[in-house]
Formats: sequence, structure tokens, C-alpha cells
Amino acid sequence: MPGGDDMPVDFDGVEITDSSTMAGVPDEFQRLWTPHRMVYIQNGTQPGEAECPFCIAPTLDDEQSLIVARGVHAYVLLNLFPYNSGHLLVCPYRHIPLYDEATPEETAEIASLTQTAMRVLRTVSRCDGYNLGMNQGRIAGAGIADHLHQHIVPRWATDANFFPIIAKTKALPQLLGEVRAAVAAAWPVA
Repeated sequence: MPGGDDMPVDFDGVEITDSSTMAGVPDEFQRLWTPHRMVYIQNGTQPGEAECPFCIAPTLDDEQSLIVARGVHAYVLLNLFPYNSGHLLVCPYRHIPLYDEATPEETAEIASLTQTAMRVLRTVSRCDGYNLGMNQGRIAGAGIADHLHQHIVPRWATDANFFPIIAKTKALPQLLGEVRAAVAAAWPVA
């Protein structure tokens, strides 16, 4: 601020206050209104096994749960809160928190489903690359820390448009149901 050291500045007899100290002033953080997360925030706990969305999803119909493929030990579904269109998750059916607790059969199928998901996304969405990852534990950023899941996020050379750069906002051009239908239809039959 021109006055330095938080000194008020006078402009034609009117005191000017640094607007960066006012409530509601835009900053580098974008506000995404997510009232559905209030239960999680107020509760401060992870869902128990009975409420685990990755345990519940396979008990529902594929369209309702956004599942695109089922294996013997693991399955693939769309992320309900995607970073990009086509953001998939690969989850074991078994409720385990960490990768080193998965059986050799589970890890093999997670790897195989991940490779297939990448091929399907390349065909369906013509993506140029991927971000793959697992956040292990709550401190590492796992939203659902008690159920292992791997993220597959498709990326495009052109996905760095002005929205995330200027407005720090992501545009998701397709509805989740449309993405699920396209990915499920392109998934190879076992």
C-alpha cells in the first residue's frame, strides 16, 4: 500500500484503506461451495466401513454408483468430484486403507484395470496424458482414507485453458452419467 507500514492514505480528503484486509476480498483461493461436505467437516471423522462409499458402490447398480467396470478383486468407477472429465478411481472390493495391505491378486488387478482404464480413456476422450496416484492416509490427502483407491485423471494438452489459469476454475464439459456411459461402453468385455 502506498502509505507503507499500514499507514492510511489520503486521497482528496478521503482516507483510503487497503482493500486486501477487508472481508470477502478476492484472493488466490477460489471458493467452491460444497455444502454436502458439512457432515464430514462437522464430524471430523472418516466414514466407517458401513458408510464407506467404496464399499457401498458395488452393492448398487452400475449406473447409480458410476461403476464402469467390475473385476474379481477390484472395480472402476467415476470420481463423484472429478478434477477432469473422465476422472476414474480403481478400488479393491475389500475395505483396506493402504496399498501394502493389498494381496498380490488385488494389486495385480488394480494394475490391470488401471492400464485398461488408460486405454479406454485414450479412445473415448482422446486424452494426451494422465495423472495416476494414490493418497495413502488422511495426512497425505486421502478423502476416504480407510479404503484404498487409485486416481486416474485424464489430461489434455489444451486442458490448461484460461479458466484454471485466470479464473482458477475447472470446467467439466460432460455430465457424469454421460461420461460413465461412454467409458462403460468402450470397456473391453472380459
